[in-house]
Amino acid sequence: MAKPGEKGLRRIVSAAGYSMKGLRSCWQNEAAFRQEVLAGIVMFPLALYLGDGGIEKALLAGSLMLVLIVEVLNSGIEAVVDRIGHEHHDLSGLAKDLGSGAVMLSILNAGLVWGLVLLL
Repeated sequence: MAKPGEKGLRRIVSAAGYSMKGLRSCWQNEAAFRQEVLAGIVMFPLALYLGDGGIEKALLAGSLMLVLIVEVLNSGIEAVVDRIGHEHHDLSGLAKDLGSGAVMLSILNAGLVWGLVLLL
């Protein structure tokens, strides 16, 4: 978050810096994020090449971005749960499982979008 009292361009620059810090942390600490980014590096150009028109390209590329977005949110959930404590608690396990389920659904969504756009 930007520092209290910051406004205008300074606030935007601060917020962008914190966002980049979060993405760097995700890259350094989350193997799944690194794998998804590397897959995206291959698949994003394919999305632009294989999509027929702007809408198809946006659907193919957007479904890949959604996977990364959900993975970052899942990593945030995991960080908060781990901050609370490492001892087992049913609600902590549930929170992590739900985050993981959201990632899985976003990957299934990407597969469905790619299948529908490219095969129909």
